[in-house]
Amino acid sequence: MANIIVALPKIEDAKKIRNILNRHDFQVRAVCTLGAVVLQETEQMQSGLVICGSRLLDMHYTQLLECLPPFFDLMLIGSAHKLAENEHKEIVALETPVKVFELVNTVRMILANQERKRRKKRAGPKPRSDADEELIQKAKHLLMERNHLSEPEAYRYIQKSSMDTGTNLAETAQMILMLLYDEL
Repeated sequence: MANIIVALPKIEDAKKIRNILNRHDFQVRAVCTLGAVVLQETEQMQSGLVICGSRLLDMHYTQLLECLPPFFDLMLIGSAHKLAENEHKEIVALETPVKVFELVNTVRMILANQERKRRKKRAGPKPRSDADEELIQKAKHLLMERNHLSEPEAYRYIQKSSMDTGTNLAETAQMILMLLYDEL
């Protein structure tokens, strides 16, 4: 579930944005007018989206951006004049008057991007098993011995072959061992 916080200087405007998002199946966790409340809410969440105006009652959006936790994105809503002053290119901005279609699609895009980053971070590279490491070492030593390559050159050869064939390093090392031992 996405964590969305709407923070605008006028609570009525913030509630309107919340209602639009709720109608389009987004769950808004908080509606507020103060940056301090936004920061309190974000402490209880791991990631999310803050939709805010260029100026809240207690701080400017740039101050809020500096204090937000790392996995929070900020979406700025404001007039064309205010958005022109935005020097932070990583911030997504929507010009007022906000069109429902643009708001919903922009929120979807930001949340999908966050999910992609989260998956990528979670997946990470898998550690190799001892058997795989042993295969790679054997193939490397065989290449060094037979083709008179240095250790980094042998490793790069296995790595390049792996990338060219679309297989992992251990499978490529196994193929190299089979091919070179068959020639003996």
